[in-house]
Amino acid sequence: MRDTLRSPRQIKLRKLLRDLREKRGLTQASVAARLGKPQSFVAKYEGGERRLSAIEFIDVVRALDLEPSAAMRQLLKALDGDAS
Repeated sequence: MRDTLRSPRQIKLRKLLRDLREKRGLTQASVAARLGKPQSFVAKYEGGERRLSAIEFIDVVRALDLEPSAAMRQLLKALDGDAS
Protein backbone atom coordinates (compact mmCIF):
# COMPACT_ATOMS: atom_id res chain seq x y z
CA MET A 1 0.00 0.00 0.00
CA ARG A 2 1.35 3.39 -1.00
CA ASP A 3 0.66 6.52 1.00
CA THR A 4 0.88 9.81 -0.78
CA LEU A 5 2.03 12.93 1.03
CA ARG A 6 -1.60 14.05 1.17
CA SER A 7 -3.18 10.76 2.28
CA PRO A 8 -5.31 10.81 5.44
CA ARG A 9 -2.71 8.74 7.29
CA GLN A 10 0.15 11.09 6.39
CA ILE A 11 -2.01 14.05 7.42
CA LYS A 12 -2.59 12.43 10.82
CA LEU A 13 1.15 11.86 11.24
CA ARG A 14 1.89 15.50 10.42
CA LYS A 15 -0.84 16.71 12.76
CA LEU A 16 0.45 14.55 15.59
CA LEU A 17 4.01 15.82 15.23
CA ARG A 18 2.86 19.44 15.02
CA ASP A 19 0.55 19.02 18.03
CA LEU A 20 3.29 17.36 20.08
CA ARG A 21 5.70 20.18 19.22
CA GLU A 22 3.18 22.87 20.10
CA LYS A 23 2.23 21.15 23.40
CA ARG A 24 5.92 21.24 24.34
CA GLY A 25 5.95 24.98 23.59
CA LEU A 26 8.56 24.56 20.87
CA THR A 27 8.89 26.43 17.59
CA GLN A 28 9.84 24.83 14.31
CA ALA A 29 13.17 26.64 14.58
CA SER A 30 13.90 25.25 18.04
CA VAL A 31 13.12 21.68 16.97
CA ALA A 32 15.26 22.13 13.88
CA ALA A 33 18.14 23.40 16.02
CA ARG A 34 17.87 20.33 18.25
CA LEU A 35 18.04 18.18 15.12
CA GLY A 36 20.92 20.12 13.60
CA LYS A 37 18.75 20.91 10.58
CA PRO A 38 17.38 24.10 9.03
CA GLN A 39 13.93 25.29 10.09
CA SER A 40 12.70 24.43 6.60
CA PHE A 41 13.21 20.72 7.40
CA VAL A 42 10.52 20.91 10.09
CA ALA A 43 8.30 23.15 7.96
CA LYS A 44 8.46 20.68 5.08
CA TYR A 45 7.45 17.58 7.02
CA GLU A 46 4.77 19.47 8.95
CA GLY A 47 3.47 21.01 5.72
CA GLY A 48 3.40 17.78 3.78
CA GLU A 49 6.21 18.58 1.37
CA ARG A 50 8.42 15.72 2.54
CA ARG A 51 8.13 12.39 4.29
CA LEU A 52 10.01 11.27 7.34
CA SER A 53 11.79 7.97 7.45
CA ALA A 54 11.33 5.80 10.54
CA ILE A 55 14.75 6.94 11.76
CA GLU A 56 13.84 10.60 11.22
CA PHE A 57 10.56 10.05 13.12
CA ILE A 58 12.55 8.73 16.08
CA ASP A 59 14.95 11.69 15.91
CA VAL A 60 12.10 14.22 15.71
CA VAL A 61 10.22 12.69 18.63
CA ARG A 62 13.38 12.58 20.74
CA ALA A 63 14.02 16.24 19.85
CA LEU A 64 10.62 16.87 21.42
CA ASP A 65 11.88 15.15 24.60
CA LEU A 66 9.40 12.32 24.14
CA GLU A 67 9.75 8.57 23.91
CA PRO A 68 9.34 7.28 20.34
CA SER A 69 7.26 4.32 21.51
CA ALA A 70 4.78 6.65 23.26
CA ALA A 71 4.50 8.83 20.15
CA MET A 72 4.00 5.74 18.00
CA ARG A 73 1.19 4.55 20.28
CA GLN A 74 -0.48 7.96 19.86
CA LEU A 75 -0.09 7.70 16.09
CA LEU A 76 -1.53 4.18 16.04
CA LYS A 77 -4.50 5.33 18.10
CA ALA A 78 -5.12 8.18 15.64
CA LEU A 79 -4.79 5.83 12.68
CA ASP A 80 -7.09 3.23 14.24
CA GLY A 81 -9.82 5.82 14.02
CA ASP A 82 -9.59 5.38 10.22
CA ALA A 83 -10.87 1.80 10.52
CA SER A 84 -14.16 2.81 12.14
